[in-house]
Parts: sequence; structure tokens; C-alpha cells
Amino acid sequence: MEPVVTVGLDGSPESLAAARWAADEAERRKLTLRLLHAWPLLVPEPTRLPCEVDQNYWAKRLMHDARTQIQARHPGLTVVGSLIADDAEQALLRAATESEMTVLGSRGLEPVESYFMGDVSMPVVARSERPVVLVRAEAGEEAPTPTSHGGVVVALKLHGSCDDLLAFAFASAAARNVGLRAVHGRSVPIHAQLPWGIDHDITEEIRKDARKQLSQVLRPWREKFPHVDVADTIALDSPAKAVVRAAEGAGMLVVGRRRHHAALTPRLGPVAQAAIHHARCPVAVVPHD
Repeated sequence: MEPVVTVGLDGSPESLAAARWAADEAERRKLTLRLLHAWPLLVPEPTRLPCEVDQNYWAKRLMHDARTQIQARHPGLTVVGSLIADDAEQALLRAATESEMTVLGSRGLEPVESYFMGDVSMPVVARSERPVVLVRAEAGEEAPTPTSHGGVVVALKLHGSCDDLLAFAFASAAARNVGLRAVHGRSVPIHAQLPWGIDHDITEEIRKDARKQLSQVLRPWREKFPHVDVADTIALDSPAKAVVRAAEGAGMLVVGRRRHHAALTPRLGPVAQAAIHHARCPVAVVPHD
């Protein structure tokens, strides 16, 4: 199958905002956009029934309306629709394996169970083998937010491989022709905390060591993407707080998720959780080893 950006639709304002964002992304990357709506009660096609008795009528209407809106904004974009008679989570996970990225709507600050299509988006984010982007929108919003044109921020831990994460972040910045900001947060260790404050000699050594590591990690990617303007930030704060703060005004925040063996329960780390709940911009969660 040719490379695609897949977006999950459920008719909510958040999923429609995700579809608009995904269309912009597909056009930037010269990819096909796939609109996907899954529901176990869909019946096999073709159905040649009047709309009042067609069990698939509302699903078809949802797909048609979204496709019409997108193609009015992107007349040259190839858009395909998929109506799938299956559980939404399973359908999205299968589609994700065939996609450059999967895009879902999110209500952000609400409880986990209020995410896109009920409790679907979080398991998809936690289990997908390819990047998943969560896009939120205020109810009724029809246009991208001002932050949609900002730079790309990527959160880095500096231990273990992060090539998949950086490949996605740099490619995203290059596609948008915007800068990339690499952020590393590191909590101040207990031995640097004194009764009267912080031992600045220790913290300066920590900051210097972290900046050296970050520079080494970024060097090959700077060479691969010479036209991407790269900045780095070392924050002596909890990684989650540092990343959410750095994402203010960004066009996209990219965070990682460790892949897990089949026997382990898929989960998101504290940085990804904080980003999904609190960042105002679209959040891309990229699985990596």
C-alpha cells in the first residue's frame, strides 16, 4: 500500500479538527490521506437500501461530509475513505501499521476516559508500532489555532536509542520549514539540594554534562537536515514540567514511548502522559526501542 496518513473519525469536533490537521500534514509530505471510521455494527457493502433503513447511512454521511470539507481546502490531495465493521481500537491499530502516522482527536485536559472515541485513543497511543498524533480543538473550531504554525519541540531523555524519535521530529520540522527545539529535563539530585538553596557548582556541572550529551545526540541529525534550525534547552526541572513548558507556542510536540515486549502491559511514561494532558499543540507519540 502507498504511504498514507490515517485519521480516525467519529463525528466529534475533535476528530474533525484532527482530520483537518492530518490533511495539512499529508499535503506537506505529499502523502495520501485515509479517513477511517470503524463501528462493529456496519454491514457489508454494497447496500442498496433507502437511507431511512440503511444501517450504514450515518457512517457514510460522516465520511462524505469530512471528505467534502477536506477536498474543498485541499483540492489536489488524494483522499480515500475506509468504513470498517470492527472495533475502533483494533481497526486503528491495524491501520497504524500501514501508515506513516495515525491522527486522532483529543480533548486534552479532560479525564482519560473522555478522549477520542471514549477510551480508544489512549490504548492506540500505547500500543501502536508507528507514530500517533493527538490533536485537540475547542468545540466548533473551524480553523487552525495560531500555534499551528510554530516550531517543533522534541523531548529527549539522553539514555538509550532515540533515532526513531529524532527522525520523526526532524522530518516534521523540515516538512513545515520551521525550527526544531530539543528539550531535556533533569531533576536536581538530592545531593545538590542544600538547606539554604541549590549548590550551583553541582547544577552547573550537571547542565554542562547534559548539554554535551545532547550535542552528541543531535550532531548526526543536524548533518542530515542542514536546513533545519536547531536549538536546545537543558532544564533542571522534572522532565514532564520542562517539556510541557517548552511546548507553549509550539506547532507540534514530539515525545517518545518505549516499545514493550508482548508479555508486558503497554503504558505511557510520565512525560508522554503530561504532554497529552496539558500541551495545547498537537502531540506526536513516537514508539522507539
